[in-house]
Amino acid sequence: MSDTLIDTFGRVHRDLRVSVTDRCNLRCTYCMPPDFSDWMPGDHLLSIDELMTVISVAVEHGITSIRLTGGEPLVRPDIVEIVARINALPMPPRITLTTNALRLADLAQPLADAGLERVNVSLDTLDRERFARLTFRDRFTDVLAGVEAALAAGLHPVKVNTVLMRGINDDEAVPMLRHAVANGWHLRFIEQMPLDAQGSWERGEMVTAAEIHNLLEEVFTLTPIPGRGSAPAEEFLVDDGPATVGIIASVSKPFCSACDRLRLTADGQIRNCLFAREETDVRATLRDPSLTEVQRRQRIASLFAASTLAKLPGHGINDPSFVQPDRPMSAIGG
Repeated sequence: MSDTLIDTFGRVHRDLRVSVTDRCNLRCTYCMPPDFSDWMPGDHLLSIDELMTVISVAVEHGITSIRLTGGEPLVRPDIVEIVARINALPMPPRITLTTNALRLADLAQPLADAGLERVNVSLDTLDRERFARLTFRDRFTDVLAGVEAALAAGLHPVKVNTVLMRGINDDEAVPMLRHAVANGWHLRFIEQMPLDAQGSWERGEMVTAAEIHNLLEEVFTLTPIPGRGSAPAEEFLVDDGPATVGIIASVSKPFCSACDRLRLTADGQIRNCLFAREETDVRATLRDPSLTEVQRRQRIASLFAASTLAKLPGHGINDPSFVQPDRPMSAIGG
């Protein structure tokens, strides 16, 4: 294994977020409109063999953790096979997955058997009617069943990610944490980021990490846990533990200086930052018939290295010149 994925600021990249689809079976209001249908063309999406070529090259060059994302990764019919094939690599990375959990009740055990280590579940409310309003789908009980199935399958810790939105669900900070502690969830609050398909994000409407911390401290004692490293969440013991809660301040307190993540979109574009304005096309190399397999893998490795070297010091959200990426979160991969 070689450490070639180092940028000009000395950040070594070990984590690759792999979007396997841009499709989703929910319509969360901060992600896409309820009538959203601007999907990637089917022939643009990478096949499982193409995904595996890119992932195996990345692992050979220092990637030790793969996060499968979407869209909703569990709508991809070969998702269990994808996990199994990643786990069968000569130097298998840690494999995790971010999901809305609608299909997790049926897939948690097969995914665990295939080599998945844990899941992150997106859930913004504990109220069924509010869930239906936020997602335009009455599937709240399916999410809870999926979380329980993940716990039963040993996909520990089950991390539940919650985005608080002002005037919509910001009254649920304390109830969410109470429920998480009681049910063995590892809860993480995430600041809403400018990645919605509508382009309607406004910083002034965002519930900040400081506000979330203050809301929780009205009821709980939060003790900071040292040794964050490259993890996006600042972790706290809840009432002296063992339960913990995480707060991800992507906007108000960015952690770019320790970022070790690269991204591969479902249509074969390498992104060196979630908010990058430029991408590196790997799909063309995968589908170039003039290349031998050795040449193809060498070129993919070069594309990864070049994208990493071009990475900026930070995402720049707090800069007046910041422009939201053209792609929404569903097309980039979380």
